[in-house]
Amino acid sequence: MNLNTNSVSRERIRLAIFSLYCCTGICFSSWASRIPDIKTSLGLGDAAWGTILLMIPIGQICGMTISGLVISKIGSNRIFPVALVAYVLALLLVGVSASEYALIMSLIVFGFFSNFCNISINTQSVTVENMYDKPIMASFHGGWSLAGLIGAAIGLLMSTLHINPLLHFSVVGVLVLITLIINKPYLQPDPKKVKDPADIASKKRNKPETFLFLLGIVAFCGMAAEGAMADWSGLYLIDVVGAANNIAPLGLAAYMVTMASGRFLIDKATQKWGRQRVLQAGGTLITVGLFMAVALPYLITTIIAFMIIGFGTAGIVPTIYSVAGQRTKIPISIALTIVSSVSFLGFLLGPPIIGYISSVTNLRYSYALIGLFGICIVALASIIKIFRIDKR
Repeated sequence: MNLNTNSVSRERIRLAIFSLYCCTGICFSSWASRIPDIKTSLGLGDAAWGTILLMIPIGQICGMTISGLVISKIGSNRIFPVALVAYVLALLLVGVSASEYALIMSLIVFGFFSNFCNISINTQSVTVENMYDKPIMASFHGGWSLAGLIGAAIGLLMSTLHINPLLHFSVVGVLVLITLIINKPYLQPDPKKVKDPADIASKKRNKPETFLFLLGIVAFCGMAAEGAMADWSGLYLIDVVGAANNIAPLGLAAYMVTMASGRFLIDKATQKWGRQRVLQAGGTLITVGLFMAVALPYLITTIIAFMIIGFGTAGIVPTIYSVAGQRTKIPISIALTIVSSVSFLGFLLGPPIIGYISSVTNLRYSYALIGLFGICIVALASIIKIFRIDKR
């Protein structure tokens, strides 16, 4: 039976949601940290691997077609535990995939349930943020990034010890399920967004607001950069910098360090400077970091560049989700699905485009292209009205 703020402190609820964010983060980073090993074991080139990387976003988009509606009807507190268990099982399927086609099917399933986890846990985080008089959304996403860092470190260790992905993913799965059992009772029922009879009578007011789609475009640009780091940072170190395979996970680890630490600072930055300036600064850092990696393709400079990109991406998605969840008049899960539907096209288009461009030229040109998305974030944050009027 779920608990609420009448029977438990909001701090314990916040800790539970934070812990469950960590679960989703370590599942994804466990997969991402073993990308070089899986790619090598299947003998795939950059173009073929770019196609493989389409499968997770395809699965996510399939999930998006129903996740918002299902969660709004059943409740994120009920959907999330089921989705997380399925996410873990999908990770194990990835670990047993011994062929290109098996991997394709496994990643589609992995992407499908990752979307349900994403929408339901972010719905929970908006609910909990509303219990406070200050922004706390970024700290939840910091949990995802912190777990991503831990997952990358575990991946580095597993790769160095030549432990196969299935055993690696099985250990992670057990840890995730234990965490879910401990924290499941603290999931909260979703709030009802529309209470005013005038709003209920007005069908126009229950339609998605235009600003949700604009927020999705901003998040799209940020997630394209995230995808470039999650899926290609290890390969960039190998193919462009010339690093050894066992060093490759350091790229993702460096990125995750600053992304995680940045997210624990973003809430205070938002209180002090506002969401618009946080987004503008983030877009600038993304561009600077990616262009630095392109211009100075050496191990130390590239690692530093990846760390700059981590700081840049830290506040983009949390800020967008917070605004969408708080400003919308429709159910939170549906609003977040709209934003995610647009933003996850960054994951759909970014990584495979990198692969295709790389197969014709090299990864440096691909990363330069993604760097332009940071400029787009700065421009959009400057002109979208909701950021100009938002002071929090």
